[in-house]
Amino acid sequence: MTTGPVSDRGFGPARHAELALLLEVAGTPKPGNVDRKRDLSDLHFEHFLTGAVGSASGLRLAEDGATVGAAFETAVEGMSRQGGGNTQFGCLLLLVPLVRAAAAGALSPDGVTDVVRSTTVDDAVSFYRAFEHVDVAVGDPPEDAPDLDVRRGAGAESALREQSLTLFDVMERSAERDANAREWAGGFERTFRAAESILEGDGPVTDRVARAFLDLLTEEPDTLVVTNHGEAVARDVMDRAAAVSDLDAAEELAESFVAEGINPGTTADIVCAATFVALERGVPL
Repeated sequence: MTTGPVSDRGFGPARHAELALLLEVAGTPKPGNVDRKRDLSDLHFEHFLTGAVGSASGLRLAEDGATVGAAFETAVEGMSRQGGGNTQFGCLLLLVPLVRAAAAGALSPDGVTDVVRSTTVDDAVSFYRAFEHVDVAVGDPPEDAPDLDVRRGAGAESALREQSLTLFDVMERSAERDANAREWAGGFERTFRAAESILEGDGPVTDRVARAFLDLLTEEPDTLVVTNHGEAVARDVMDRAAAVSDLDAAEELAESFVAEGINPGTTADIVCAATFVALERGVPL
């Protein structure tokens, strides 16, 4: 029997989040990122598939109402059980509060803002502890806050508790220099906007994901590119993405970025979150 695309899959938010992780890495081409056609030297397509499946237990915790920090740390620990290292840390940072909001029937900018604003100091401690499970490329902390360097992991707990910093506070402090933190602080604005483009697009969802990635890449410097290569390179990446007319042309850019070691991973995080929202809103597969 032949059927058409299905919008009502009967999946809960956790399963849609896991599916979003899979569809994000399957979206091709996403210049500079792992996709169906391209591996990086140390990160392979299979690592992302394994990381997506490994994160499922933490995503289920989020759906079941666990605290954001506990669900996130569990998801990251599960994600880390593959040989590539950090595959989806940033994706999970966005997905966990979105899953919580969706499970409460409030998947909207206001709904997810309520979730992130309700986070606690314990959530912040769990977030920092998650850095002990996998190496994450991050910039240096502000000069006046070395005790809050996320690379300290659990070693930062005393500073977090002394300053009574919730996880939302941590994200708000980081928003100026980190795009994922800006999503937390700004109602997940880019996430929901990109979700609309995926919903309204045509063709396979993996193509829509790739187009959404390219659109996001033209908007602002990618945080991971800035961290690894500097602001000037990140702005050049934006210009080169803006010059791409379609996915066929993006294939050449993808090869160039991989050869140059340019990996706009933060943009991929946001398109993954957008894919989750689109799935929850019924994008057909």
